[in-house]
Amino acid sequence: MSGRLLRLICTAAVAAHAALVPAPAAAAPEPGPGRDRGVAELLTDLQRLYREAEKATETYNATEEKLRAQRAEVERLDRALSRVRLSLHDSRRAAGRLARQQYQSTGISPYVRLLLAGDPQHAVDQGHVIGRLARERAEAVGRLTGTERKADELARKARAALDTRLTLAERHRRQRDDVRRRLDAVEALLASLTPGRLAALAEFEERSVEKAQRELVASGALGDGLGDGLGDDPGDGLGDDLGDGLDDDAKPSGRGDRALDYALRQLGKPYEWGAEGPRTYDCSGLTSEAWAAAGVPVPRTSQEQWARLPRVPLTELRPGDLVVYHPDATHVALYAGDGQVVHAPRPGERIKLSPIANNPILGAVRPDAER
Repeated sequence: MSGRLLRLICTAAVAAHAALVPAPAAAAPEPGPGRDRGVAELLTDLQRLYREAEKATETYNATEEKLRAQRAEVERLDRALSRVRLSLHDSRRAAGRLARQQYQSTGISPYVRLLLAGDPQHAVDQGHVIGRLARERAEAVGRLTGTERKADELARKARAALDTRLTLAERHRRQRDDVRRRLDAVEALLASLTPGRLAALAEFEERSVEKAQRELVASGALGDGLGDGLGDDPGDGLGDDLGDGLDDDAKPSGRGDRALDYALRQLGKPYEWGAEGPRTYDCSGLTSEAWAAAGVPVPRTSQEQWARLPRVPLTELRPGDLVVYHPDATHVALYAGDGQVVHAPRPGERIKLSPIANNPILGAVRPDAER
């Protein structure tokens, strides 16, 4: 995230705060329907750009995971190939040694050796030795042949794995550039706005989230007994006793409590696309690391978290569950209880507590549902 974009967003935050302070009527006319409509369109454009950037980021993250796994596979195959080549060298030496021993022991035929021997029993014993050497050599040659085939197969797999790694690395580079282009589009839009316009945008977005939250709670989609998640200080009451006062089904599991505690300890840290901590995070970087800290590995991206983790109804949400947003599952947060989530929102912002309706909800998943 460029410093310029950060300065723009900070300016917006300051301006938004100033906009909430009462001012003389002559200094700040009330926004009319036309002005609200313009701000709404502007917010729609900005949210679309952010969503496209977040979708590109999650695609980048998925490729990063594949590339990481492919690097490990290439290294594993290289180590295995090195071991097989060493074994092949030893097998060749053993086969050569046995061949020399057999040749030196079979200068004349066993029949002639028996006729000429002063000690026929010794000749018979020697024949057994020669036979054993022949069998050992045959076994050594068999092992050598098998090792050669294994070395050839491993070499083929290692070359294919390296080719795949190079292909993934190129895809990774293109996706990184795509994310940067989309973030540049966000920066360009913000740079075109005046401080007053930025303040109006921030205020309109806040009102929109509050409205969506109240409608969600009133609909009963979150079950009974939940607050609207719109308190003056969303951090109040969230801590070790988060589950107190909730129904039994709403209390976090032990692992869920640890995952949420990890996420809450990251409050205030900056969002950074592709980041997994400890200083910065993107949305799925925060959720995956939080649950990893609780001893439950989950997929790295929001799409994979939605696709592979057990789903739960919103009415049965408990702290620590993951709330997934947008039809294409491009954003994710940890449910914190009382209608709030903790998440890494977007570039230029910091990890924070927000109403659960901060984005259109797709559904929820529970990483420890079967544990």
